[in-house]
Amino acid sequence: MFSVHVDTSRAWHGAQNQTLLTVLGLRSQGHRAWLAANPHGELKQHAQEGLDVLPLSPRSEMDFSSGWKLSRALRSLRPDIIHAHDPHAVAMASMAVSMAYPPPCPPLVASRRVAFRIKRNAFSLWKYHQVDLFLCASEVIRQHLIADGIPAKKTMTVHDGIDLGHVDASPAVDLRAELWLPHGAPLVGTVGALVPHKGHRHFVAAAARVLRKIPDARFIIVGEGDERAPLEAQIRHLKLEKHVILTGWREDVLSLHKAFDLFVLSSVTEGLGTAVLDAMACRRAVVATRTGGIDEAVDEGRTGLLAEPHDEAGLAKAMIALLEDDAMRERMGEAGRARVEERFSVDRMIADTLAAYERVKNRDGSNYSSVST
Repeated sequence: MFSVHVDTSRAWHGAQNQTLLTVLGLRSQGHRAWLAANPHGELKQHAQEGLDVLPLSPRSEMDFSSGWKLSRALRSLRPDIIHAHDPHAVAMASMAVSMAYPPPCPPLVASRRVAFRIKRNAFSLWKYHQVDLFLCASEVIRQHLIADGIPAKKTMTVHDGIDLGHVDASPAVDLRAELWLPHGAPLVGTVGALVPHKGHRHFVAAAARVLRKIPDARFIIVGEGDERAPLEAQIRHLKLEKHVILTGWREDVLSLHKAFDLFVLSSVTEGLGTAVLDAMACRRAVVATRTGGIDEAVDEGRTGLLAEPHDEAGLAKAMIALLEDDAMRERMGEAGRARVEERFSVDRMIADTLAAYERVKNRDGSNYSSVST
C-alpha cells in the first residue's frame, strides 16, 4: 500500500504527532508512505532523516499554487491512498486531486481529530465533499460529522495511538528541583496549547479551591498560546504566583508526565484528548472534563475521575480526592496504562488505518461506519 500524507501545520500539537506516528508505523510494516509537510514546520523537523518529504507551505486553504504543486507530485507518484491530516490539508488534497486526475482517482481519506462543527461556507462544503472516508479520533467526532450531513458510510472511528516504546524510553525529570519547588509538594500538571477551548482558566480557578485544603500543592501548566497573558493576569489576581507555574512549550512532555503526581485536563471541548492518553501511558491517574471523546479515553472510576465542563468545584473535588489517596492514585495509574495498551496503542491505530485504506480502496459500496473498539 502506497500512501501520501498531507499535514500543513507549522506548529507541533497532538495531531502532528499522530501524523508522524501514522507515517512511521506504516513504513515499519513495509508500506510505502510519503509525507507532504511545511518545510518550516515542527512536523518536518521531527521527521526522521531518510523519510520521504514533499515541501508544502500553503498561505491559506485556498492557495491554488500550492494545490497545483501537490497535484503535480501526486500525478508523478501515483499513490494508492491520499491521507489529509488537518483541515487545510483537506483543502490542498481536494484541489490537488481535482487537478491531477481524471476520474477515477485515488481515494482521499481525511483524519478528523477535533469536535468542532463543519463550517457551512461553500468552499468548506466542497472540500469535505471530496473526501471518500473520514477517520474520526472518537465516536463523538463521528456523530458530529453525521449531524453535519456527512453520510455515515463515509465515516469510521479510529482512535489515536500512543507509542508505548517511546513513552517507556522517556526519562522522568526532577521537576521540583528544576523549578525550585518544596520537597514533597504534590505536583498537579496539565498539558495543552493555551487556547480557549482547553479551559485553562478553569484549571487555575480549581487550583485556588484545592489550595484551601492542600496548601503545599503546586500546579504546572505546560504549553504556549494566545491565552498566556490572560492566564498570567488571572494567576496574579488570585495571588497564585507561587503555586501555579507556566512552563511554556516543552519538548520533554512525556518526562514531565512522569514527574506529575496527578494529571488534569480541563477542556471545554475535546476531540479525544491525547494528553490524557499520554498521562495514562505514564501510569498517572487523571482528572478530566466529561466532554467530546474524553470519556472514551477515561474509564471513569477506574482510570480517573470526570467533572462537567466549566465545573471548577467539581474539578477541585476530584483533584483533592486523588491527591489525598495515594493508593487510589496508584491503582488508577496502573489501570490507565493497561487501558492504553489494550485500546490505544500505535500498533492498533495502524492496523485500523490499514483496514480503512483497504475498504475505501476497494470502492465496493460497503458500509464504512464500523467503529474501532
